[in-house]
Amino acid sequence: MRTRLTELLGCRYPVVQTGMGYVAGAALVAATSEAGGFGIVASATMSLDRLAATIREVRERTDAPFGVNLRADAPDAAERVDLLVRERVRLASFALAPSRDLVRRCADGGVLTMPSIGAVRHAVKVAGWGVDAVLVQGGEGGGHTGAVPTSLLLPQVVDAVGVPVVAAGGFFDGRGLVAALAYGAAGVAMGTRFLLTSDSPVGAEVKRRYLAASVTDTVVTTRVDGVPHRMLRTPLVEGLERSGRLTALVRSVRHAAAYRREAGLSWPAMLRAGRAARHGRELSWAQTLMAANTPALLRVSMVEGRPDSGVMPAGQVAGLIDDLPSCAALIERIMREADDRIAELSTVRSR
Repeated sequence: MRTRLTELLGCRYPVVQTGMGYVAGAALVAATSEAGGFGIVASATMSLDRLAATIREVRERTDAPFGVNLRADAPDAAERVDLLVRERVRLASFALAPSRDLVRRCADGGVLTMPSIGAVRHAVKVAGWGVDAVLVQGGEGGGHTGAVPTSLLLPQVVDAVGVPVVAAGGFFDGRGLVAALAYGAAGVAMGTRFLLTSDSPVGAEVKRRYLAASVTDTVVTTRVDGVPHRMLRTPLVEGLERSGRLTALVRSVRHAAAYRREAGLSWPAMLRAGRAARHGRELSWAQTLMAANTPALLRVSMVEGRPDSGVMPAGQVAGLIDDLPSCAALIERIMREADDRIAELSTVRSR
């Protein structure tokens, strides 16, 4: 299937696997790209050296193109872009809108750019800076998300920008891909669906919790890191939702202390990270501390396999997923379903 996205990225199918912390490492990314999709490494939870090693490992596993997701507000964002340029990585995706300088730095080095956006005005802004594509995530999506559903946000962005648009939030099968193409998107991006594959490194107990979820078992909360974050309901998240300010602050200090020890950071370094997280946002100090140690809470679930003690970002689509195929089997099924749906639509005639 050829679209503007496949032509831009050099992949066979317009299906993107999003960057998910502690999930989208070399194995998942290589499996996705090798199967004809486009895998994206999640680098926010990696050191610069670890990212370099992961890029090399992906290359050892596949010759297919792939990308790397970057935090635009990371202190070493420029150094990470330079690494992508040196390694000739095809695409830099950004979890937050990148600066004009980062976009230019990528373009000068031959790296394509695709920021994730949740509002039309943001898409127009970055398109004006010369990004190569935009990823539009509707409110159904997991992780940091907005309030506008994909079905309303996507056509607005398609009409507002001239670059290829990738649709995210609520996609898991071939029907969704065809629907996105009908809206004018050039492809779809999926996180939760790729997390729930046999190639995903997430442990069996965590996957079981995702598979058991219904479409109403996620919650959008600001109590983790200060901005709307869709995740599965866990005892930790529900405790944060119920807690008052003092309890939240005590709980956050305890989590921050644990993360500080694990990361080998000093308290001054933690406070600097907290101040950076507060920049441009009205966060309580409890939220600031949680924002600074959210990676530790992700690690507890995604790496240590303790879902009740961590956070589990999840799209509402988790409630529609009931199996763990390989990336190759998943993409093959999606494309077969898409072909079947297109064939059915070709028989529809208006009066």
